[in-house]
Amino acid sequence: MDPTPGVGGASLDARKAGPKDQHRRERRADVLTYTSDPVAQNLTVAGPLTADLWVRSSVEHTDFFVRLCDVAPKGRSTNLADGIVRLRPGDGDRGADGALHVRIKMWPTATSFRTGHRVRLQVSSGAHPLFVRNPGTGEPLATAVTMRRADQEILHDPDHPSAIELPVSRI
Repeated sequence: MDPTPGVGGASLDARKAGPKDQHRRERRADVLTYTSDPVAQNLTVAGPLTADLWVRSSVEHTDFFVRLCDVAPKGRSTNLADGIVRLRPGDGDRGADGALHVRIKMWPTATSFRTGHRVRLQVSSGAHPLFVRNPGTGEPLATAVTMRRADQEILHDPDHPSAIELPVSRI
C-alpha cells in the first residue's frame, strides 16, 4: 500500500503537497481525533498555532504529531496545518503522575471555518513519510536498526488541559 495518498501538507513534491482528504488517516487506530461541535458562525483563524498536550509515553525517545483539519458538514476532513515535537530523555518536567506538558508549534495558517463546519485536531506519534520515523531507541536516524514501539497516552482532564490555541481574527 502506498502510504502517501491522503497525507497532505508540506512537501518538496508539489503533486503530494497541500490539502488532502484525511479520512484514511483518521480511520487508523493509532490516530486520535478531537472534533468540535459545528461552528455557529464563520470562524476566521489567522496566525501561528500551538497545541498544548499533556502526555505519557512508554519510551523516552518519541514524537507527538498534531494536525489541524476543517471538517465539512458532509464529513470530509481536510488538513490545514501540522506540527511535530521530538522528545528525548530529560525533556521537560514530569509531574508526580508521570505526565509531561508538551507545547507543539504548528505551521501558521489563515482560514475560515464556515458555519456548520467543525474544527478537528489529529494527534499521533508521527507522520511518516512527511517526517522521518523516530525509532524510539535514541539511535541515529540514518543508521538505526532497532525500532521500539511507543505506547502513548494523551490526557485531557482538569489537571491536564490538553488543547489547541487558535488565533481567532475579528474581521
